[in-house]
Amino acid sequence: MDMILTYPHPMLTTPTQPFDFANPPGDPQELATAMMQVMNDYKAVGISANQLGIPFSVFVLRGYPTNFVCFNPKIVFYSPELEVEEEGCLSFPGVNVKVKRSKDIRVRFQTPSGQTVTHAFTGLTARAFQHEVDHLEGKMFINRANRVHRDKAMRKYYNERKLG
Repeated sequence: MDMILTYPHPMLTTPTQPFDFANPPGDPQELATAMMQVMNDYKAVGISANQLGIPFSVFVLRGYPTNFVCFNPKIVFYSPELEVEEEGCLSFPGVNVKVKRSKDIRVRFQTPSGQTVTHAFTGLTARAFQHEVDHLEGKMFINRANRVHRDKAMRKYYNERKLG
């Protein structure tokens, strides 16, 4: 599970399936631990299951003060106040673009034990949560950038992949 899929792998643009705690496809705690290890190995802010070839709605996120795991996450509120910040993604090595996202969100997700929790996030945690939910929905952060920046970044991405 230590290989990050890179664009244009089809799994990255395919929406994930809910993780069924009533009939789990695997041990949720083992999955959470393995995904945390990959996130830490790559020094990433977050990693979604589909970036690792796992088709379920799960991601791990570096949080402050603690890292956390989200099964079946939903964003239930987006603040109208938006911020534009540069984002990158392990599935798009070397690509960074400015993306507009809600500054504050309220979310609901399940923990590895299946408990449903609700949290409010702001700043980097809110941005990263939105980025990871996009992954689970098969959406790419690059498509949230303005067209000129997206096209420039993708030309660079493809040129570097041809040369590498």
